[in-house]
Amino acid sequence: MQQQTELHPIARMLSLHYQPRLPQRRDWGIGCIGAGFIMRDCHLVAYRQAGFRPVAIYSRTYDRANALAQRFSIPRCYQRLEELFADPEVEILDIAVPPDQQPAIIQEAVRWGGKIRGILAQKPLAMSYRAGRELVELCEQAGITLAVNQNMRYDQSVRALKDLLNRGWLGEPVLATIEMRAIPHWMPWAQGLRSLSTFIMSIHHLDTFRFWLGNPERVLASTRPDPRTRFAHSDGINLYILEYAHGCRACAWDDVWTGPCKEGSEGDIYIRWRVEGTEGLARGTIGWPAYPARCPSTLDFTTRQWPGYWFSPRWPDVWFPDAFIGTMAQLLCAIECGSTPEISGRDNLDTLALCEAVLLSAQQHRAVTLDEIRDHPP
Repeated sequence: MQQQTELHPIARMLSLHYQPRLPQRRDWGIGCIGAGFIMRDCHLVAYRQAGFRPVAIYSRTYDRANALAQRFSIPRCYQRLEELFADPEVEILDIAVPPDQQPAIIQEAVRWGGKIRGILAQKPLAMSYRAGRELVELCEQAGITLAVNQNMRYDQSVRALKDLLNRGWLGEPVLATIEMRAIPHWMPWAQGLRSLSTFIMSIHHLDTFRFWLGNPERVLASTRPDPRTRFAHSDGINLYILEYAHGCRACAWDDVWTGPCKEGSEGDIYIRWRVEGTEGLARGTIGWPAYPARCPSTLDFTTRQWPGYWFSPRWPDVWFPDAFIGTMAQLLCAIECGSTPEISGRDNLDTLALCEAVLLSAQQHRAVTLDEIRDHPP
């Protein structure tokens, strides 16, 4: 028998856990609702990579859904949502519709009952903490497992950094920052919502800070409109600070303007993050702004435990679409094991509370606690 050799400590450091746990069963019947970009280019591509089994699809635009059914070999395409709910093979709902439409679909799915075991809802779960809490309670009462597609948690550098924190190689977190200089493509449905950047873009970073560091006590925020976005809105460029009871501070500047690079100047587009601890430092980039080019996110770190080195593990995976394997996998694993999803609806309420706190802090020019939002939701 060949003797196993123990990995050198430095080799172990470059073997960070970043990939999601996959379910033992890959043939859960998934019913897909929505046929836009996020379903076409992310969900269904990722599910094909992972061997998951979409069995039906519905969209208000039947021709678009039918085109996806043919492209991804989905057996059935329905013209009415009730037909998808009634499909005997549909056990899991995968919802990818605008946030103002999602609550009604979840409510209808709960009323329908049947064989639906779980729902993967798009982020934001709802456009308010109060509405999100109602959906969570509704699904809990019906015995349906609800998870939320906070897909940045499954970006490779974000998960690898969480593994570093869990191992203690950075020590006690002191300061975490995310600097976004990128221009989102606002969809037409974003016009008229009560929030633009906070509930659509900043929600990724707020949830990532929660994933890394837990819930903060309070939030201080400042927002202003984005000069490029022509429809009325208040929260375009967002700046916010999260204060933690244990002393850590986290802050982000979500700059969706980035200068007049679409109007003739040169551009400087990127997303960078950094986490400083008492024992080490980690920094990274998010590759998403380069989409549709495959640009993996990165991580570099150094630690007092092995001084004199910067470690730079690299992976071929990218956020869009590979991270979407993890968001569906964590729901399927929870249903298999009878456990709580990593991104459960109940957990996601605190992300919605952070979004509400950012808006309220910016509007009233004061610090806002999460308890204030939970106890007296706007």
